[in-house]
Amino acid sequence: MEQKTLWFDNIAVDIKEVAGILASYSELSGEDVEENNYISIDTYLPNDLFERILAFLPIASIFRAGAVCKKWNSIVHSRRFSKNLSSILSRKPWYFMFTSGSPNSYKPIRNDDGYDLIGYAYEPMVQKWYRFELPCHGTSICFIASSCGFVCFMDNDTRSQLYVCNPIPKISEKFEIPRYLIFSDYNALAISVDRSSQSYTIAMVMSKRATHDFGQWILSIHIYCSEAKMWVSPVTETLMGCRGGDDCVICDGVLYFLIYIITELDLTGKPDGLLTYNLSSQSFCCVLINRLIPVPCPLTCGRLMNLKNKLVLVGGIGEQDQPSVIKGIGIWVLKGRDWEEFALMPSMYFQGLGNFDKVFASSGFDDLIYIQSYEAPSLLMFDMKMKKWKWSKKCPVSKRLPLQCFTGFCFEPRLELLPLGMATGQVFCGDPGPRCCP
Repeated sequence: MEQKTLWFDNIAVDIKEVAGILASYSELSGEDVEENNYISIDTYLPNDLFERILAFLPIASIFRAGAVCKKWNSIVHSRRFSKNLSSILSRKPWYFMFTSGSPNSYKPIRNDDGYDLIGYAYEPMVQKWYRFELPCHGTSICFIASSCGFVCFMDNDTRSQLYVCNPIPKISEKFEIPRYLIFSDYNALAISVDRSSQSYTIAMVMSKRATHDFGQWILSIHIYCSEAKMWVSPVTETLMGCRGGDDCVICDGVLYFLIYIITELDLTGKPDGLLTYNLSSQSFCCVLINRLIPVPCPLTCGRLMNLKNKLVLVGGIGEQDQPSVIKGIGIWVLKGRDWEEFALMPSMYFQGLGNFDKVFASSGFDDLIYIQSYEAPSLLMFDMKMKKWKWSKKCPVSKRLPLQCFTGFCFEPRLELLPLGMATGQVFCGDPGPRCCP
């Protein structure tokens, strides 16, 4: 049996490589130096300073630190340490990649502890892939969204339950979806988390074809507040020849979602524009389509994301004479009601992503955007701050079946955040269990 390497393997701190304690090292005699190549860093630092240093380590390194000794383990499990973690405003997002028979639904795999969605998570700070499991409680899942360390997804088997989890400590809660929200043709899911209170707002944009007229679509918006623990449905509107898609996002208190134009020759449609709804107003409004913001150019698909409260669109650029054929990928930022072009993917990176249909996976957080083809496990990153494209390290997974799909999403790795219904007790519950890839 192949031996797996835990990501919290024992760690030793070499004093020669730690600049912060060189002063203490200089006090040792020559003989002491030879006999004390390894010492405990907490011997020379006050507890509060030592805990703050630990809090700035990458997530994997925090778990390794907790395996050094009982003292360090008690520190990383303490409430005071969780407060130090919360003082760090953001971390670079991880990307969770997994395979599936379809890019729109994800079937869990049997493991020793039950059924979980097993894949690989990429940590850009240390450029490593970890074998990772998303707790999905034995059900196929779909419509995944993330915000501030929380991941939200829907039960794909019955469409009757939503899950909110922190995937690092593998803590989750679930709640029922009202029966009138279960049946629709297209769904988009978004979540927005208040970091201070750990409460969250979930928004669902649903599109259902009208039974009496196939050219009409009934679009509705449904909002769940974790503090009030109730659903409201402020918007129901009939659209002619267009529908909502499977992508939406909450940015600075506003819900954004794409509208797709449907024709007799293209029943799936292509992105035509962006609609908005102000969640803070909670007003019951209609005629959303009159406030349509056109897309910047003909797009084969569009992915919306919230990057530092700025709405960013990553879209597949269609050929002028064949809009359904993708020729490149662009990134735009919404300024008022206008799109500002931010970056175009160089052709060498576009070709390196592998075969393309007309759609792809993309998500982002903070200053980092991930882009991935459904046809291959190659993962491309774009740094919004540096305006730099970069490949991730090669993912351990490979394509073995012709119809095998690759997809994923990104999330901010946070240890201290818990879903509202579980925000009591210690931070870490259960075995996080990611494994370093060999």
